[in-house]
Amino acid sequence: MKIAILGAGNMGLSFSKSFLKYELIKPENLHLITRNQSKFSKISEEFPKSKISTFDEVKDLDADLIIIAVKPQDFQHVAENFRFQLKENQMVLSIMAGIKIEKIQKLLNHPLVVRAMPNSPTLLGMGITGYTSAEGISFSQLINIERLLNSTGRSVYLENEELLDSVTALSGSGPAYFYYIIDAMIKAGVEMGIEENLSQLFVKQTMLGAYHLINNSDKSLEELIKDVASKGGTTEAALKSFNENNLKEILKGGILSAEKRAKELNG
Repeated sequence: MKIAILGAGNMGLSFSKSFLKYELIKPENLHLITRNQSKFSKISEEFPKSKISTFDEVKDLDADLIIIAVKPQDFQHVAENFRFQLKENQMVLSIMAGIKIEKIQKLLNHPLVVRAMPNSPTLLGMGITGYTSAEGISFSQLINIERLLNSTGRSVYLENEELLDSVTALSGSGPAYFYYIIDAMIKAGVEMGIEENLSQLFVKQTMLGAYHLINNSDKSLEELIKDVASKGGTTEAALKSFNENNLKEILKGGILSAEKRAKELNG
């Protein structure tokens, strides 16, 4: 399989590294296309055997799968200024937030489109990607796409494309929510007199341990909370403050705002 990545940014390059790591493609069958020529030397160091081009240079695209990894705000401009024509049998995989299949098909004048929403832990092969497809794409074609997506972590097929905006808000943006909470916890530790590096250690290991407990316990989240929050204790005091300040509703509201923005990106 030959793969071209339109938009060799963080996500496009992390996908490329996963494909090569699991030997799903050969390095010489990978074509990385960037808008910024200043990135050439850095990309060349990481992908010495792969082809690297700018958008302007590509007049014919020799690829079985074309992954569109440009910013959603840039897509219309990029699509209108392609110098190449997509061939009938080429597959398109979009990993842009918010841009719907119908719009991609219209701007590319091409029917074979799969839309996916990964998240940043794909950099470590620990991401999760929701994806869906246009009509007319065969089961075997989808299986090939899924194999590629699974090299970056896990993937879930969604029948309803509308849910991809929810996935964008939940897991696509989700890592930033955890970083935000972790940052607040670390700063609280510093305010209480713990050195920052130690505060980071305590918080990161607490997060890691909590994750493994969730994953390896049959208990619900409510039960796990009760296991920590003894009556009249320190955890109960913290949770009472969170509830009084509607922290859960604030977090939910923020996630719904992210979903709203995902829908707006389609224009």
